Order: sequence, then C-alpha cells, then structure tokens
Amino acid sequence: MTSALRPEPAVATTSDAAALAAVSRLKEKFLAALEPVIVGQRDVLGDLLAAIVCGGHCLLEGVPGLAKTLIVKSLAQSLALDFGRIQFTPDLMPADIIGTEVLEEDRTLGTRRLRFLAGPIFKHVLLADEINRAPPKTQSAVLEAMQEGQVTVGGVRHPLPDPFFVLATRNPIEQEGTYPLPEGQLDRFMFLIRVDYPDDAEELEIVRRTTGPACAAVAPVIDRAALADAARLVRSLPVADHVMKHAIDLVRATRPQAPEAPHWLRGLVRFGAGPRASQFLVLAAKAHAALDGRPCAEIRDVERSATAVLRHRLVTTFEADSEGVTPDAIIARLLVSRPRSV
Repeated sequence: MTSALRPEPAVATTSDAAALAAVSRLKEKFLAALEPVIVGQRDVLGDLLAAIVCGGHCLLEGVPGLAKTLIVKSLAQSLALDFGRIQFTPDLMPADIIGTEVLEEDRTLGTRRLRFLAGPIFKHVLLADEINRAPPKTQSAVLEAMQEGQVTVGGVRHPLPDPFFVLATRNPIEQEGTYPLPEGQLDRFMFLIRVDYPDDAEELEIVRRTTGPACAAVAPVIDRAALADAARLVRSLPVADHVMKHAIDLVRATRPQAPEAPHWLRGLVRFGAGPRASQFLVLAAKAHAALDGRPCAEIRDVERSATAVLRHRLVTTFEADSEGVTPDAIIARLLVSRPRSV
C-alpha cells in the first residue's frame, strides 16, 4: 500500500538502467582486480568503493599487519589514479605534506622569484599512514585539502587534483607518541572503517600467498571517466522521503539533548553526530544501492553504513568508558530500538 510519505520509486529509463548496470559492473571489476592481492575484507573494500564514488575520505583503523596500507595502495592501482603515501611521524612538518616556496634564480636575466614546489599531497589518492603519529599542527595541514580540495601557501591557493581522496590509517593499540585526532578533523572523514583479523581459512590463504612467488600487480580496471560517471549517477539516485527521514532520525537519536534520543543513551553519550553525518548516511545509502545495481536507496542501505558513519562522531561519557560501552555497541542498540519511519 502506497502513502504520500512512501512514494513508489520512479521508473528508470533505458539509459538510466544502462548507467546503473555500468556502475554495478564497476564493483564487480574492482573486487575481481583486488582478489588476487587482498584476501577477504570484502566489506572493507565495499565501503571504500562506496566512499570513493561519493567523493568521501576514509579512516582505516586496525592493529598492525592487517594490510591496511596494501588495501589503499591496491585500490589506487585498480582505479588508475595517482597515488601518494606519507608516513606521519612526530617530526613531520606541514610543508613536508603540502609543499613550500623555493627561491629560484635566473642567472641569465639576473632575477629571482619564488616558485611553489608541490608536496606529496598533490595526488588523486593520498595515504596518510598512521596519521595520529603527527602533532596537531601537521594534522591540520590536511584539513583544508579534505574540505576544500585545495591548499594555501603564502596566500596563494593551489587546487588539488580532481578527484582527491584522503585514506588515512590509525593504529588503535599504540598510544605512546601519538596525538589523538580532534573531533573536527574526524568529522571530515566519511567513514571510520575497522579492519578486523582474518578468519582461519583467510589467514591460511594469506600465509600461502605471501610465502610463495610474488603476486602480480593490480591492473587498473576503472578509469577517471567511469569514476566520474558513477559519482554523477550516485548523486542523481532517488531517495524516498521515509528513507531520508530514517537516516536523519537515526543521527538525531545520537544527540543526548534531542527529543529523539532514547533515555538510556543520555548517560552514555556526551555529544552526538552533526548534520554532516546525515548527509554522509544518505550519500552512502545511494552509493551502496547503485553499486548493487538497484535504482533507489532503501532503509537497509542506511543501516548498512550507520556504524561506519557514526562511530567516530559519538563522544562517549566517563560512565560509558568505565563500563566498556563502545560507540559501536551504542549504534547497534540504536539500530535495534529505533522504529522505522513509514
């Protein structure tokens, strides 16, 4: 039964259906290209691809040895994009990331001028490896790039390549010599993706591959034009009002002072997610629907991305921390307890 709040999705035209099928094939080609190099982690790869077609940045978190760097490098190779890697360290300076102006002398003319020497951030895909090992001054050098797609040096704006993605990694267990990312910077990341341990069969395959002959390099399977077409399609994908409201209500329920917040949450969360989380939830739902070949986003697409979008945007209370209640547990309980909009 159809109501005004729950309209039927528009019927796709032949060209729309063809474009949707092309985007769905991108996911198949992407996973097939990375399969010889990355064992398992299909959910991680699916979230990364969804963020890429949305133009979002990602933070990957996991203990050492789980192939976080390899995943990002292989992703860049499969997308035929320029790849740059910066190893964040305590002595890294902002100029080491964005570049600096150098004095250039022309001995023939006897003149001097300042020339901008671009840093490693001028790539399509930037891997910020162990981003929390650099001090806040250096971390902030990436903020303008993530938000505006440009850097400013000496009062001059320098646009970054288009597309531009920051894929950062963070080790959750080593805290000595690290600097926590401020909430303002965490909010710029579309997803916080957890990379977990492989199961026994996957670990056996990892050891088999890595102790034998070297694997072939990942071949590029998606060009920039196809990626741009996918991004346009994702933006144009319809979202019914009840699906969008479900996403917004879920985000608002994380704010302890909001009327949508359940009573049990108010003692566990100090600050909830902002409007950027609502935007990313809807965009992620569109991306997952398009990559699955479906013509409109559904509530299951919203809930599929909820944990990755919200977990780094919740600031928990001392009570929650002392009782071991994690943001993931709070989000899981919200997803179960929140009524679906109809």
